[in-house]
Amino acid sequence: MHELALMGDILNLVEKDAKQRGFDSVTGITLLVGILSNAMPDALGMAFDMYKAQRMTMLTEDAALEMLIEEARASCPHCQTTYTPTHRIAICPDCSLPGGQLTTGQSFQVKSYEGS
Repeated sequence: MHELALMGDILNLVEKDAKQRGFDSVTGITLLVGILSNAMPDALGMAFDMYKAQRMTMLTEDAALEMLIEEARASCPHCQTTYTPTHRIAICPDCSLPGGQLTTGQSFQVKSYEGS
């Protein structure tokens, strides 16, 4: 489960930035997770709960994790159709050719965090 390592890195980055900005605690983190990012939101949530329970970070008991799920979109370079792929490599539903360029759905980033 690489989500445990990902969440550890996220919490370390947020904590480091929060300390530099003079925060004493972090009360919420918002992540943007693309549907094709290879990160599973449920597993990220479980990892967050594990770190929170261990109190290894600045997170308070009231800390919350919000995940915004980014839908996947692709554009076909052959016929310019925009479509929703189910895999990173997908066949265009209009011209049946492979090679669509993903325009969204691969994101994995900290969108924001809150604290005081």
